[in-house]
Amino acid sequence: MNATIKAKLELLPDSSGCYLHKDKNGTIIYVGKAKNLRNRVRSYFRGSHDTKTELLVSEIVDFEFIVTESNIEALLLEINLIQENMPKYNIMLKDDKSYPFIKITREKFPRLLITRQVKKDGAKYFGPYPDVSAANEIKHLLDRIFPLRKCHVLPNKVCLYYHMHQCLAPCIFDVKPAEYANMTDEITKFLNGGEDKIIKTLNTQMHAAAAEFEFEKAAEYRDLVKSIGTLRTKQRVMNQDLQDRDVFGYAVDKGWMCVQVFFVRQGKLIQRDVNLFPYYNEADEDFLTYIGQFYKENDHFIPKEIFIPSDIDLDSVKALTNTKVFQPSRGEKKQLVNLATKNARVSLQQKFSLAEKSIEKTQGAIANLGEIMNIPTPHRIESFDNSNIMGTSPVSAMVVFIDGKPEKQHYRKYKIKTVTGADDYASMREVILRRYSRAIREDSVLPDLIIMDGGVGQINAAKEILDSLGLDIPLAGLAKNDKHQTQELLFGEPLEVVPLSRQSQEFFLLQRIQDEVHRFAITFHRQVRSKNSFSSQLDNIKGLGPKRKQQLMRTFKSLTKVQAATPEEIYEAGIPYKVAKRIKEKLTLNDKK
Repeated sequence: MNATIKAKLELLPDSSGCYLHKDKNGTIIYVGKAKNLRNRVRSYFRGSHDTKTELLVSEIVDFEFIVTESNIEALLLEINLIQENMPKYNIMLKDDKSYPFIKITREKFPRLLITRQVKKDGAKYFGPYPDVSAANEIKHLLDRIFPLRKCHVLPNKVCLYYHMHQCLAPCIFDVKPAEYANMTDEITKFLNGGEDKIIKTLNTQMHAAAAEFEFEKAAEYRDLVKSIGTLRTKQRVMNQDLQDRDVFGYAVDKGWMCVQVFFVRQGKLIQRDVNLFPYYNEADEDFLTYIGQFYKENDHFIPKEIFIPSDIDLDSVKALTNTKVFQPSRGEKKQLVNLATKNARVSLQQKFSLAEKSIEKTQGAIANLGEIMNIPTPHRIESFDNSNIMGTSPVSAMVVFIDGKPEKQHYRKYKIKTVTGADDYASMREVILRRYSRAIREDSVLPDLIIMDGGVGQINAAKEILDSLGLDIPLAGLAKNDKHQTQELLFGEPLEVVPLSRQSQEFFLLQRIQDEVHRFAITFHRQVRSKNSFSSQLDNIKGLGPKRKQQLMRTFKSLTKVQAATPEEIYEAGIPYKVAKRIKEKLTLNDKK
């Protein structure tokens, strides 16, 4: 058992959910479900197993888990994950095997059926169910309560179901379609989770039967109520369009944000994406930054619909994505957003618990890094990164790590002053000169190691300035691969790749530093770009100077919210009413252009 697994096992929750075992290549090799994730996942790494399980455990290098609200949800999610990932250690379903659904047909006199095929035929489908017996039991209950037609072809006389009070016999009697419509509506409510009304009716009938000493009938009603309680689950009506969706949830704590994205394809939750990073502004604003990067930088497939939490600005997300965006307020869709948010909270808690356990490892990694690079232990590391778009609003940022921990009070932001256009090397020269010439003047603490977010060009640009200042500070660079992930550490004269294992604590520390400085730089760049855009839109308005623009920015946070505000709301932000009217008139005019 490796150190990663050992640490994660101590942090598993006691709730139900699915777990995904991975091999050394990050490939999912087994998907399972559990009523108690903590007990089930731990069992793989304790005690003896049969040969088959031992072979599986021997290949496990890491694992993930997804928390669900119930064991039935975990089962349905497990089905989807197995079908999507085809893990080699799972018992795969045969190609002709599928899971059962309950179907309400789209006919003049609808029928209730069990089917394994979902078609675009105008019918309503509910499921999938864990097995056909569960679907049959629910159908049998509904057949007893709602006397829908049973025959595929209408006969010319009443059948046994009519005499059992399970059919209205539209084949003989004049039954109005509206009566069937009412029954199908009630069935739909039941299958969507609204079974409380039926349970209440059954309980009433059970007590009435018991009062009449009809104990067998009362027991039957009791068993039906029990069956509903056992099998009640969050059903999904599978829409006729079977649209693909991405469902976002997020959580924040201790300056960190976790965003979880659930990928729903063909109505099934099949996969998720998890990302943790430090945030510096309002949580909802940095969440918007994440969504913009998610669909642009990652070249991610854009589904037909996106679900987001209710506290996020809807118009901003619509501007960032070329698809439909919704904020579900109730039902299964809302529950999906809640589930993504719940998993984000669990991931954050896991991160902090792991961090507490890895303090000693981090400090050891710093000492090891110094030995590998043949330099004194780098207790203080400073890292730099640039950010601009086509040369506009160029900025740079510096983060500081002391003994492996980010020290935010020492972070610095730089607006590039002397460089025109997108010249990354010239920008780096300016920032290194400003940072360390000031450090010399003020006799402040210098770093033990400087890390550039970049390769040879950035290192040489920084070294040129350090040499001119007479500073002999170890200088290294972190190069990325084509997926924008930390790939290698460059150091020495001449520059060489420092041999570091990707699974080592030293590599993990460098990865954290690079991610941190990159996030800090692009967040600052977005702030500057936003303020520039905000300011330019409000230029040349009589009575609106820099201080009042700042007041608007502090109150409304974005130009979109100012545009949506009324003159009265702008006035309440401390702007004279006449000026507020001028602001509204100009923004309305700009919006029409």
